[in-house]
Amino acid sequence: MSKKIKIGVLTASDRASAGIYEDISGMAIQQTMQDYLKSEFDIIYRCVADEQNIIENTLKELCKECCLVVTTGGTGPAIRDVTPEATENVCDKMLPGFGELMRQVSLQYVPTAILSRQTAGICGKAVIINLPGKPKSIRQCLDAVFPAVPYCIDLIEGPYLECNEDVIKPFRPKKS
Repeated sequence: MSKKIKIGVLTASDRASAGIYEDISGMAIQQTMQDYLKSEFDIIYRCVADEQNIIENTLKELCKECCLVVTTGGTGPAIRDVTPEATENVCDKMLPGFGELMRQVSLQYVPTAILSRQTAGICGKAVIINLPGKPKSIRQCLDAVFPAVPYCIDLIEGPYLECNEDVIKPFRPKKS
């Protein structure tokens, strides 16, 4: 019997972590995963302040349990935006194509997408994807990159993610 799939959702936000406002971005990621996946999974959710050491420690903790960790917040150029740095510090390998594609897609909607520093990488046997903070942008970016995520998780010997192909079509090469 296989273990239940676990997906981490990490929001980096001083105000959301302090309870000043509701974390709608973290909820948007959770809803997107519900829409995308047919596989049964549990969400492990964290909301932390924009502090690099806290983000790094939380990413490490989540990557011990999860095959995928999706973050929101902290990807802009502001002084306290440090999620990409935290991600780079905990990853064994970076996956720059994710950030390139997310920015390309976002540029179709807003010219300030060039300011975004979204990235992705592999930490142990988990894929980390950094997303922007706006729920609409989260879905646009995930729609672009998620087709590669199940195969990436296959390659790092993670669990098999079955997708709802009416919503998102994963790409896995045909066996030869």
